[in-house]
Amino acid sequence: MAYLTLKKINKIYPNGFHAVHDFNLEMEKGEFIVFVGPSGCGKSTTLRMIAGLEDISNGEFLIDGERANEWGPRERGIAMVFQSYALYPQMTVYDNIAFGLELQGADEDYIDEKVRNTARILGLTDYLDRLPRALSGGQRQRVAIGRAIIRKVGIFLMDEPLSNLDAKQRVTMRSEITQIHRETGATTIYVTHDQTEAMTMADRIVVMKDGYVQQAGTPYELYFHPANVFVAGFIGEPPMNFVNVVVKDGKVNVGGAVLDLAAKCGDKISALEGKELVFGFRPEAIVLGEKENAYTLNAMVELTEMLGDNTNVYIKMQEDNAILKVDPHDTPEIDTEIQFSIPYESVYLFDKETELVID
Repeated sequence: MAYLTLKKINKIYPNGFHAVHDFNLEMEKGEFIVFVGPSGCGKSTTLRMIAGLEDISNGEFLIDGERANEWGPRERGIAMVFQSYALYPQMTVYDNIAFGLELQGADEDYIDEKVRNTARILGLTDYLDRLPRALSGGQRQRVAIGRAIIRKVGIFLMDEPLSNLDAKQRVTMRSEITQIHRETGATTIYVTHDQTEAMTMADRIVVMKDGYVQQAGTPYELYFHPANVFVAGFIGEPPMNFVNVVVKDGKVNVGGAVLDLAAKCGDKISALEGKELVFGFRPEAIVLGEKENAYTLNAMVELTEMLGDNTNVYIKMQEDNAILKVDPHDTPEIDTEIQFSIPYESVYLFDKETELVID
């Protein structure tokens, strides 16, 4: 029996808006699950239903095998970290972290021990006497996390906790939250719109769009085995390149190059004859020049972005545009023609009508 189970969870508001459709998920104790997707996809609404802050319209939510739909937030044993920190501005860091235990009537010596231990884990020992306004954004977020983890709960929920931080602080806090999760062993559900956060932190990722789960799996599964065009384009930076093609005599035209799909699909190519497909490949999967067991294409370089460890090369192949990710030492000149190859195993084919991957 999974520790947390969501069975066909739906959220329908009084005005008829259907925010979440048939959400299914099983979580084991201690897992770190990330809900990811664009704004308005239903990920925060799902988190709030798990927290007991939103009613579940249809479906069943189980905690350790027991139905929890009607339980209040406190009965569910949940601690939540919000995007806005939600700290008490008149209280010191010490008092903000201790607040939950004080409400529970815990012993003063016990509270002091727990607060100082939590502060040590979060690197806040030197800031316990300060007010929130004297802290940086990253430090305030650590206080908010400390207030959550100090309580004896089995489930931590985090709703876009890093969105108010700058890029450098986000990188630091990502690793800190991951380390805190390892130390506490708590079951954690984390909501974000940032696929980099999802890929670097999660045991498993749930990708959502328009209230529907598109795919759930490990970061590896979502990157190398996307279920559809949306997941393939959402996971990865820069996103996967897509070209609309039609199969004719077992071949497709990609940017002026006629490619024989039999090299990719083998005997299954006959089933694709006449179908409209989406031909996909990741920017980092290519090799400049010719390569064996690969499709070779020509393109014009329109723009380059030097990023230090790599260069993004924006290309045009007749009417089709794409992005290539290359070694910075191999950065081509703008307005020059280049040749590149896509290994057969790095090509993805999707049904254009259903947008589902063709295996």
